[in-house]
Amino acid sequence: MVTNVILALGIIVILGFIGGLAANKLKLPRVTGYLVIGILLSPSLLNVISGTAVEELSIITDIALGIIAFLIGNNLHLKSLRKLGKDIAWITLFQSIGAGIIVTLFLMFLVPFVVPIAGATMTNTYFPMAFIIGAIACATAPAATVAVVNEYKARGSLTTTLLAVVVLDDAIAVVIFSFALGIAGLLVSGDGVVSLYEMLGIPLIHIVGAIVLGLALAFAMIYMAKLVKRRGFLLVIAFGMIMLCVGIANYLNLSLIMANMVVGFVVANAAKTNDMFLAIEEIEDIIFAMFFVLAGLHFDFSVIKEAGILALLILFSRGFGKYFGARAGAALAGSPPNVKKCIGLGLLPQAGVALGLVLLGARAFPSFGVIMLNGVLASVIINELVAPPLVKYAISKAGEIAPET
Repeated sequence: MVTNVILALGIIVILGFIGGLAANKLKLPRVTGYLVIGILLSPSLLNVISGTAVEELSIITDIALGIIAFLIGNNLHLKSLRKLGKDIAWITLFQSIGAGIIVTLFLMFLVPFVVPIAGATMTNTYFPMAFIIGAIACATAPAATVAVVNEYKARGSLTTTLLAVVVLDDAIAVVIFSFALGIAGLLVSGDGVVSLYEMLGIPLIHIVGAIVLGLALAFAMIYMAKLVKRRGFLLVIAFGMIMLCVGIANYLNLSLIMANMVVGFVVANAAKTNDMFLAIEEIEDIIFAMFFVLAGLHFDFSVIKEAGILALLILFSRGFGKYFGARAGAALAGSPPNVKKCIGLGLLPQAGVALGLVLLGARAFPSFGVIMLNGVLASVIINELVAPPLVKYAISKAGEIAPET
């Protein structure tokens, strides 16, 4: 078992690279290969890398999410957004809210029969738990989507719409989760007072704060880029600003994903060249390899065994809500046929934001927090293995994968 962090990182990068190549040979995205390698190396299976080393490497997750969010911004050009604005708005609303409603109703009525909890009632347990998990289901993890899109150099109306929607999902999930947490607290305690400020005001402040932070660092990045001539220095500036953005966002308890997406969005639309993105893309493969192998290393087989039924219920109901909600939104917006038919399959990945929110929920409600945490964690593990190939299928069916050169 490896406990040395540097040695563990070397193993992660090299074996992750091999896993990515193997996945490509099987016509699967490299992300899937990275995840499988991580699962195999995890303390739960072969126990090659210790749990302590995994925790010490958690800083890589935040840096990788910052880079991924920054790269999303490069796909959100104002010209495309103006053209697809109606599509993005309706699809985001229907698939996000739709998934939340479907998951809440599905779990509220089925969990009492398939995963009974001692002393639980609909009011003090089943509805509050279902409502919280439903709010978490609204989120879509951008990391897997961006990794697959960049790997296949996908471009087009589906890709632009998809990347915009996965970013907006996180903001919606945070707001709805805060609302669900307040309502659940009132129901569980029986005598609590729901604060509108805590439910909506605080999340709104955090989102606005993330946008302001992103705007400030974006213009600072553009200004600094004008002072250098060498491409290598651009990588230093871009990487440094992304880490600065991640650090400040974490310190102020803001959304690092939202803040870095704003940085990328402003740079993509205000800078005269895309050299910043080209510089970051030179290191994206190693970042993706480390991020997704680390995600696989968090795999816990015991969680799957303990909360498998609840995980499957979450997985099925969330997938149903996302897919058909996206189709309904696309139909209402009059989206192109390729967007309407394919976008639902690209909205299934779920990871970082979902795990962060369920940890908060588990701490707030110890009476059902453990089963809720294990169910969401197990569904995320299964989802991260299944979803990337579906994202690839969606962009391929839409005809937006770049031809090989």
